Amino acid sequence: MKPSHIEHIGIAVKNLEESIKYYQEVLGLECYNIEEVKDQKVKTAFFKVGEVKIELLESTDPEGPIGKYIEKKGEGIHHIAFAVDNLEDKLKHAEDKGVRSIDTAPRKGAEGLNIAFLHPKSTFGVLTELCENKNK
Repeated sequence: MKPSHIEHIGIAVKNLEESIKYYQEVLGLECYNIEEVKDQKVKTAFFKVGEVKIELLESTDPEGPIGKYIEKKGEGIHHIAFAVDNLEDKLKHAEDKGVRSIDTAPRKGAEGLNIAFLHPKSTFGVLTELCENKNK
C-alpha cells in the first residue's frame, strides 16, 4: 500500500471552541480551517504541525460516530489518517489482505478529501483512515 505521509491525526473533543483555545493559546498553533461535515455529523477544526495536520472532531449529534465514541471512550485520539493515491485500489488491497473495511467505497470527507476507514478490529486497535486528495 505504501502511504505517502500521515495526512492527519483525528482527535475527538466535546467542545471545539475550548479545544481550539488550548491548541492556539498553549501550543501556539493556528487554526486554519473549521468545517462541518454533515453526513458524518461532525464539526472539524484543523491545525498544522510541520507537514502533519491535527483534526479536532466535535459531534453535532450524540448518535453520530464521534458522539458515540466520546460516550464510550471519552475524548482523545480517535484515528490516524494516511495519504494514499488510488484510494479504491488501496481499499481493495487491504481487503485482499484480510483487513476489514468500514467503508466499502470512498466518500467525501473534510477539506474535500476522498476518505475510507479500516476497522480497528483489523488494524490492531487503531481506527485507520485512508485519504486521497484528487485536487493535487
